Amino acid sequence: MTRFTHLDDAGNARMVDVTAKTPTVRSATAVASVRCSPEVVAALREGTVPKGDVLAVARVAGIAAAKKVPDLLPLAHVIGVHGVVVDLDIVDEGIDISATVRTADRTGVEMEALTAVTVSALAVVDMIKGVDRLSEIVSAKVVAKSGGRSGDWARR
Repeated sequence: MTRFTHLDDAGNARMVDVTAKTPTVRSATAVASVRCSPEVVAALREGTVPKGDVLAVARVAGIAAAKKVPDLLPLAHVIGVHGVVVDLDIVDEGIDISATVRTADRTGVEMEALTAVTVSALAVVDMIKGVDRLSEIVSAKVVAKSGGRSGDWARR
């Protein structure tokens, strides 16, 4: 039977106590995609989106979001986010986003990586919604993590 670590014996939500865990170097990478019209893809490539530099805004939004996870997710731990890299690639279908978050702390950074890519995707949609109301966020997932008790993992 699976035991959910964020529930106590009575089934109440709780924050897991990680006090006794030794800090270790950990990282996680997540990806997301925004799909939009060919016209917007062309404007992104030409740098002519009316609101400005979509990629720069989305990159900064993702970095800022990774540092705000405990404010957004009530059971998330406050950890030192020591590195965040957000990459955005313009592809024929829209924008592919990836974020890698690193720490040397007691718990992992999967939620930080997911939050970075999803907020980056939201920023892209916000920047292009005036010219493409049909844009959509089509995917967000963790693709790799390293460190911690469970070790390394990669989506296949």
